[in-house]
This record gives sequence, structure tokens and C-alpha cells, in this order.
Amino acid sequence: MSIIKLHIHTDGAARGNPGPAAIGVTIKDDNGTLIDTISRRIGKATNNQAEYRAIIAGLEKACKLGAKQVEIRSDSELAVKQINGHYRVKNSALRELYQKVVKLTGSLESFSIKHVRRAKSAEADSLANQALDKL
Repeated sequence: MSIIKLHIHTDGAARGNPGPAAIGVTIKDDNGTLIDTISRRIGKATNNQAEYRAIIAGLEKACKLGAKQVEIRSDSELAVKQINGHYRVKNSALRELYQKVVKLTGSLESFSIKHVRRAKSAEADSLANQALDKL
């Protein structure tokens, strides 16, 4: 059975800006059943780089799972507005990450990304902070 549509919540966190950073991702099917989670440190990064890397990790996993449609929810207004074309990507480090997102979404039948308040991505936020708290 192939997964058609996935709902992904992402969060990136950095302690210091830049500083030690981590990502958290939840991946659910169309029924709201948890398929997978990602919680890992990514080294030194800015908050915005961590947010993008969480989105990329979620998209990579969705592609591996064979998803055709992906909806992402992120509390990063900057990343969401850049990916949706409302803001230009001026920062060269973010431009590289943005281009990875564009490449990954190009293979999907449909893709959307929306900004949500942190409370709506509490699980992803918790996963990112758990990874940061590990020594």
C-alpha cells in the first residue's frame, strides 16, 4: 500500500544564533496516524537554517515513503513566506537550503506549506528540544 498524502509538522531550534541546533519533525497520514518522527542535532546553525533543515528532513522522508501529496506546517514565518514566494531569499546560506526544498517538492503531485503558531507544532518543537537537551 502506497502513502498518498502526508501531513508534516516541522520545527528547528538553535541555542544561540548561531549555536547548537536541532530539528523536530512529525509525519502523519491523512487519518492523523503518526507514521514517523525525526529528532536530531544538526550541529551549529542559525534558527532559520534549523527551520529549513527540518522542512528538508520532512520532505526527504516523505519522498522515501512514496508520498505524492505533502502538506507542511511550520512556525517559521520567514521560511514559509520564502518558500511560498512572498519574500525573496537574500541570505546565501538560506538560498542553498531553499533550492533543496524546491528540488524536493518538484517530484510531488501537490505541495503546500503554511505558517502555524508554535502551539500547533508542539510535538515537533518538543522533538527539536529533546535532541538539543541530549548531551
